[in-house]
Amino acid sequence: MNRVLITGATGTTGSRVAADLAERGVATRLATRTPQSTGQIQFNWEDCDTHKAALQGISAIYLIAPMGVADPVPLVQTFLDEALDQGVQRVVALSSSALPEGAPGLGAVHHLVKTAMPEWTVLQPSWFMQNFTGDHLVAQGVRDGEIVTATGDGKVAFVDAADIAAVAGCALTDDRAHNTEHLLTGPEALSYADAATILSQQTGRTIRHRSVPAREVARRIAAHGIPAEFAQVLAAMDVAISAGAEDRVTDTVERVTGRPAHTFTVFASEEVQ
Repeated sequence: MNRVLITGATGTTGSRVAADLAERGVATRLATRTPQSTGQIQFNWEDCDTHKAALQGISAIYLIAPMGVADPVPLVQTFLDEALDQGVQRVVALSSSALPEGAPGLGAVHHLVKTAMPEWTVLQPSWFMQNFTGDHLVAQGVRDGEIVTATGDGKVAFVDAADIAAVAGCALTDDRAHNTEHLLTGPEALSYADAATILSQQTGRTIRHRSVPAREVARRIAAHGIPAEFAQVLAAMDVAISAGAEDRVTDTVERVTGRPAHTFTVFASEEVQ
């Protein structure tokens, strides 16, 4: 029987991929560093023994590369070597619209998956709508009534993690491998000021956006517990947004899944308090 291994199975996209595959009737194995419920198994990128156990009887993998690692390629390479040894053919990997193939970190993992696996898909989603909820710094701004970025008037076609999961589910289970990159966006490009207006309308609270210099954003991110070097990288991404790097809309979600991508307004009405 075919079974899909989901790494990062308790995370934003992994948990939704698990739910999507369950609806399709696909057997899964949920891999996480700290398993806490039935059906979850322990998985540690630095422990090859957990790789072997996780991959037994697996036909496809949803791959989220190790987080907080400057160069994740050696760890992922070891894992994929074991996967190939055990007969796994298909990998669907999560990357980012901000990182082209070959760029450091996830871009390098993108290239590795593309060149190492017989059947592959790399998902390149835009910024998550879910950043406006939960523990994200933007979500804290929503609760405080002021979202602070260095994006200026730059626009982002925010994408719902549920749409990412739906595309992943198709890529993992379709009879024919996709063997391509999927650039995933929502159906409309919005500035953070636009998003704040929609959030205000949906919550009945006043929420504003304030654009500040990148150095202030980096300082605020670092104060939120993020390493200073990575905070600077994130602030630089804001600057790229201000220059139009994420001002694009694709039809990939609808083309792959057969249904339109969720709008930010629907997301805000359903998930933002």
